[in-house]
Amino acid sequence: QVQLVESGGGSVQAGGSLRLSCTGSGSIPSILPMGWYRQPPGGPRELVARISTDGSTDYADSVKGRFIIARPSAPNTVYLQMNFLTVDDTAVYYCYALAWNRDFWGKGTLVTVSS
Repeated sequence: QVQLVESGGGSVQAGGSLRLSCTGSGSIPSILPMGWYRQPPGGPRELVARISTDGSTDYADSVKGRFIIARPSAPNTVYLQMNFLTVDDTAVYYCYALAWNRDFWGKGTLVTVSS
């Protein structure tokens, strides 16, 4: 089975930066499609960014130019570098991976941005 563990959440002032990390483990290939969703307080879960096995990326319009998703030199690990944060970025951020045509999810990490 696939296990995903996120880290890096916390509190930051508007205009600041934060980096989230997610690592997948289990009986899975070394590289999987991975990405991040977020769920703001009282709102729906939404896609933030994703990265394919060949390194191509997609971003939500609300984070383009501010967030970067990337893979370090580690198996099934993905970063989300978040810059120029605003209060609207406050949410629980969830890592996901696609394996065997199914989505697997981490438990989430809270990001709180204050003005």
